[in-house]
Amino acid sequence: MTDKANIVVIGTGGTIAGQGKAASNTSAYLCSVLGIDDILATIPHASLPANLRAEQLLQTGSENFGNAHLLAIGQRVSTLLMEDDVDGIVIAHGTDTIEETAYFLHLTLKSAKPVVLVGAMRPPSAMSSDAALNLYDAIAVAAHPGSVGMGTLVVINDEIHTARDVVKSSSFKIEAFSSPYGPLGYVIEGRPRYYRHPARAHTLATPWTVERINSLPQVDIIYAYGALEPALVDALAARAQGLIFAGTGNGNVAAHLIEPLREAARRGVHVVRASRTGSGIVLRNGAQPDDTYGWLAVDDQVPSKARILLMLALTQARDWPSLQAAFERY
Repeated sequence: MTDKANIVVIGTGGTIAGQGKAASNTSAYLCSVLGIDDILATIPHASLPANLRAEQLLQTGSENFGNAHLLAIGQRVSTLLMEDDVDGIVIAHGTDTIEETAYFLHLTLKSAKPVVLVGAMRPPSAMSSDAALNLYDAIAVAAHPGSVGMGTLVVINDEIHTARDVVKSSSFKIEAFSSPYGPLGYVIEGRPRYYRHPARAHTLATPWTVERINSLPQVDIIYAYGALEPALVDALAARAQGLIFAGTGNGNVAAHLIEPLREAARRGVHVVRASRTGSGIVLRNGAQPDDTYGWLAVDDQVPSKARILLMLALTQARDWPSLQAAFERY
């Protein structure tokens, strides 16, 4: 019989720590009420392939997370991963921005040890809550030798997703998360099964180390819509170092917004064309002449994660070839 893995389970709040007044409250409930020890008490420890150690790092819904929260989580996880008696980390996290935190860790942690983020769409107090099973599965994934070297993972609804690809695509359904290229694998009867590996560079193969980052540059997102006025572009460009423009279709830019975005680029703001559609590729020099305008194109990344990547890229580079290369490599 092999020794069990030593897994640290970190609580940060979210629906997985929520509680409703009635068992029928699956969408209306108090978020971030339960501590991580209370949540762990809902799962059968005896059948887990891991020894657990719990730590409450934060206690708030992930919609409240800013750059300081990302750095705090990343730096704490990095410290824990350096301990010889820690084999992996599970982070119980609100689902609202779980994909952003996961991608940040995927790019900045310098360890092959498994790091798994997990959330729930229904609080532990609700009928048919997914909280206990998701947490159990996440611990099983973190303890599994096949998870080593996979980068940061998100485990939810029986699926194992790479942090780079996973997105939340429903406000209330249990099957709220998906990846455009499918999950890496599944958790069946508490046992992980992998079918593919992440293709893009991560963790040990990136130039960013969370412990060396004290602050992150200001990068904002503009969501395109029919009546969007240039004044909003000007206002955000005045304070940001980077601007993700979530355009329509293939990152299209309305005619009256081209000059404001070109002016932002001339002033040194790094403008990145993305798409508000939620999937697909924004082709450089496709819908717009990016080379002429001094803009970047996001490749296949969604705007929220493009923001994470551009913030990190700007900590080391300012020239557009290097920044464009980051979107094509990570």
